[in-house]
Amino acid sequence: MQTIDKFNFAGKKAFVRVDFNVPLDENFNITDDTRIRAALPTLKKILADGGSIIIGSHLGRPKGPADKFSLKHIIKHVSELLGVDVQFANDCMGNEAAEKTAALKPGEVLLLENLRFYAEEQGKPFIANDASDEEKAAAKKAVKESQKAFTKKLASYADCYVNDAFGTAHRAHASTALIASYFDVDHKMFGYLMEKEVKAVNKILNDIHRPFTAIMGGSKVSSKIEIIDNLLNKVDNLIITGGMTYTFTKAKGGKIGLSICEDDKLDLALDLLKKAKEKGVNIVLAVDAKIADSFSNDAHTRFCAVNEIPDEWEGLDIGPKTEEIFAKVIKESKTILWNGPTGVFEFDNFTHGSRSVGEAIVEATKNGAFSLVGGGDSVACVNKFNLGKGVSYVSTGGGALLEAIEGKVLPGIAAIEK
Repeated sequence: MQTIDKFNFAGKKAFVRVDFNVPLDENFNITDDTRIRAALPTLKKILADGGSIIIGSHLGRPKGPADKFSLKHIIKHVSELLGVDVQFANDCMGNEAAEKTAALKPGEVLLLENLRFYAEEQGKPFIANDASDEEKAAAKKAVKESQKAFTKKLASYADCYVNDAFGTAHRAHASTALIASYFDVDHKMFGYLMEKEVKAVNKILNDIHRPFTAIMGGSKVSSKIEIIDNLLNKVDNLIITGGMTYTFTKAKGGKIGLSICEDDKLDLALDLLKKAKEKGVNIVLAVDAKIADSFSNDAHTRFCAVNEIPDEWEGLDIGPKTEEIFAKVIKESKTILWNGPTGVFEFDNFTHGSRSVGEAIVEATKNGAFSLVGGGDSVACVNKFNLGKGVSYVSTGGGALLEAIEGKVLPGIAAIEK
């Protein structure tokens, strides 16, 4: 497999798939440019070598061309960060894209319009809600048949392919996986960001220093079942927190008031506890909670045992006793994975538990632990509390990271490695 460090881009045109799916406000101002900044080292390496760049990305979930999802809104900011006047093709296909890519000179950069303006990028047609089953089937077949031509056209723009979009690595889309087959093994590679992400995931799953503790938050057990199942074969401690707390608590016979709960997953929760015991995994659950009389930052609050929440109250964060228990387990760990906050951290009055977990991870990292934080809410947590520099690695991938942890092969990675 070729690496970006060993490849000389001089005189080469590189198609670089990035993840510039950044949040925009109502005036199309970027509110968080983390993903753009993360790709800069790769882009600057190519330019420094004397190469030219064709940038491909998506923005949002459009169903066809739409101004609010146009990448034209980010050109100015990308140009400022990169230090180059980035050109723009208002269509990733068509004559303009072909002409501008053909005319690119060393040191120049072209940003293609949103790849997802074409159904062929994802291989899924834009189907009307009132479409018949026959129409849906015909649309799916047509898109699949035209996807190959779409992919081949993207590949024709460049001499080499660089995937630096870990956030989309779990999707077998045209620009994230299929395009790689048009380049030989010496002309397709991971960018710096993708390489760091792959190494971080491999370390957390295959280079484990014990004790290994995973902290799994989130509201639903059902959305984390495959991850938890896989982790039970690897971890020493599994801290289950967030909204999942109350499904496990109720399954064990506790009173949870109005707290979020998947009543149809109570047996599943008990099965997971049984499986963990059989495998010798220490499951760590909350013992107390910060409860509120409404789902609001301004609600009345108090602390109580997690299994004794009054009928009209709900748990929105962990309590101080739980913070101490979690922190002790985390600080004694040598490998740490954090995915999901302990409560509704978007409300300032319910951030304390997540902050305490983050601070414990930072302390453990100072003492030599390897810590990986991933998943949108966890990343938002460390950014909110300014803890990012204190952990080993903060992943840019949400779904991609979770699927990697589940043990799945990610198409965007496999396409480069094979």
